[in-house]
Amino acid sequence: MNRKQTGMLLSGVTLLLSLAACNGIFEGIYDEPTSETENEYGFIHVDEGSRTGRIYIDATDYTEWHYVDMQGKQVTTTPVDEAAPENWDFAVHRYDTKTNGAAVWESAASDFTSLPSPASVPSEAFVHDEWTTDRITVDMSQMMDGVILYADDYWNPCLSRWLDVDTSTMPPIYTLSAKVYLLRLGDGTYAALRLTNFMNDAAVKGFMTIDYLYPVE
Repeated sequence: MNRKQTGMLLSGVTLLLSLAACNGIFEGIYDEPTSETENEYGFIHVDEGSRTGRIYIDATDYTEWHYVDMQGKQVTTTPVDEAAPENWDFAVHRYDTKTNGAAVWESAASDFTSLPSPASVPSEAFVHDEWTTDRITVDMSQMMDGVILYADDYWNPCLSRWLDVDTSTMPPIYTLSAKVYLLRLGDGTYAALRLTNFMNDAAVKGFMTIDYLYPVE
């Protein structure tokens, strides 16, 4: 190898090392997917052994329903004026909820280990969805003028108690019930839900963290 070829080889090595160093410097600037963000929303934790897990939903948009399929471990988001997916058990709109033919009971338990057996709960204690025309808020842009737009839809008054929003004062006061809610699903199985947070790490409201036990035996 002559002197010219050796010089070219050394120049190429230097260029490669420089590019590697630059890649290290600029790493993270561009929005490349990482393993830490692949399961940012939906069923972010599933423990099949204990039948427990955690669901994380971005419910900040007032124009969306988030449909949760407990068996399929999926969350499907659709506009409020579109049909629901084929398979779902309960849905979240901001802090509101509805179910797919289910009924809900509010227990006194604050954790799943303290939840009584579903067989011990009287059937009449479970609350079904009701039709509402003034609960599902879809547009608050004219709120200062006293105008709020709602969607006509079903709503579960029991499960929606998992978060109380007191608007009699400004700013509103948000209070988690911290209770476990037992859902008697349409297929006869039971699921237990507990809302543990309604904000993200930046204190932006509408990010719902739901712990679950399914199926409840």
